[in-house]
Amino acid sequence: MRTVNCIDKGLIDYKEAWDFQESLFKISIDSKIEARKTETIASPENYLIFCEHPHVYTLGKSGEESNLLINPATLLEKGATFYKINRGGDITYHGPGQLVMYPIFDLDQFFTDIHKYMRYLEEAVILTLSEFGIKGARVDGSTGVWLDGGTDKARKICAMGVKSSRWVTMHGIALNVNPDLSYFNHIIPCGITDKSVTSMKQELGAEVGIDLVQESLRINMANVFDYDYK
Repeated sequence: MRTVNCIDKGLIDYKEAWDFQESLFKISIDSKIEARKTETIASPENYLIFCEHPHVYTLGKSGEESNLLINPATLLEKGATFYKINRGGDITYHGPGQLVMYPIFDLDQFFTDIHKYMRYLEEAVILTLSEFGIKGARVDGSTGVWLDGGTDKARKICAMGVKSSRWVTMHGIALNVNPDLSYFNHIIPCGITDKSVTSMKQELGAEVGIDLVQESLRINMANVFDYDYK
């Protein structure tokens, strides 16, 4: 049976969390490289990291810096930072009240299909939202989880961006639970100009316990990916 170590980092600086991810990612990849040299089979540890970040904008490899609509001085005024990072996707925002999840999974232990991996992440989020009375769904051609997808009221509630090497993953998802959505006004989220963003709080009209959402997502990840927690 596949096993995963679950780690709760709480509110953590984005760069600190990124460095932590990179360290686990490197250990897994190095073990697979060494196993190949020695003609053995490596089964690196799998990790699921939950956290929140202080206000930060991150730009993926396929993104355009012009999608950040404010200058460095305004960033400072807003108490936000900005990073160009090594995941896929365009620009997004992270901040308090947003649940971030980083799976460091060795997909050789699951299935070697990144498209399927992304759909499974979306499924875990959709199942979690349904437990809180919110109907999330996919939109063809647009990664993430949406409400009223395919209509003129389409709005994104969960953004996704991942990196993989030797079938080891990093980065992940950002689910808007109770964030300050005004920070999205300073970017073109994911490079999409004609759709808005939303949160669980905005949809339900009341704050949602982020710990409750995290526990639901933790369980749904295990069910969708078929693993146990250590």
